[in-house]
Amino acid sequence: MIQWPEDIRIYLHREPVDFRKAINGLSVIVQDEMALSPFDRALFVFCNKKRTQLKVLYWDETGFALWQKRLERDKFKWPRQWPNNPVVLDHEQWQWLLRGFDITQLKPHKTLFYRDVT
Repeated sequence: MIQWPEDIRIYLHREPVDFRKAINGLSVIVQDEMALSPFDRALFVFCNKKRTQLKVLYWDETGFALWQKRLERDKFKWPRQWPNNPVVLDHEQWQWLLRGFDITQLKPHKTLFYRDVT
């Protein structure tokens, strides 16, 4: 699997896209529907309707690149119920999604704040 830099931003397009779209079509979605620049230092992630495939569009300073992954037996747990489009992931959530976890169900412990020990 490709290892992207830890500091790269990761945006998921919440709704499925037509997977006949390639670099140009996905770039238009990034610009028009996600209101982002496809030239940003970021990964723009899309899924198909069946949630069995991902496409990742990114600009690598010399041109666009497109990475694709197809699952043979399972489906990606896509966060379609999140209020934001695009969905912003951190690097850890991105790895969880690729490994098949439902990132909407994974929640860390709450941060506690105390002033005194009594």
